[in-house]
Amino acid sequence: QVQLVESGGGLVQGGGSLRLSCVASGSTFSELTMGWFRQAPGKDRDFIGGINKISGAQYYANSVRGRFTISKASAVYLEMNDLKPEDTAIYYCNAKNLGGWSYWGQGTQVTVSS
Repeated sequence: QVQLVESGGGLVQGGGSLRLSCVASGSTFSELTMGWFRQAPGKDRDFIGGINKISGAQYYANSVRGRFTISKASAVYLEMNDLKPEDTAIYYCNAKNLGGWSYWGQGTQVTVSS
């Protein structure tokens, strides 16, 4: 069983930055494909980006490419720059293990004021 805990959300002004963290237990990052999603009120949960568990290569949705960066060390991080009000959402960390099971964190709220 994989447990994920996100942190780092908060309220920020437009143009500002935040860094979210996702700590995993129950497995190691070498066995997990990690990704970030977000869900705005009344909308579906959308994919933001992910990081390859072997190569470390990152891939991003068009809406955040160039502004958001994913990295991993002891945790998986989502560095968010030039934040916009439309980035306001609950941000979720996701992990998929070798068996194809998908796990979610509890989410962390990001609110961007205009």
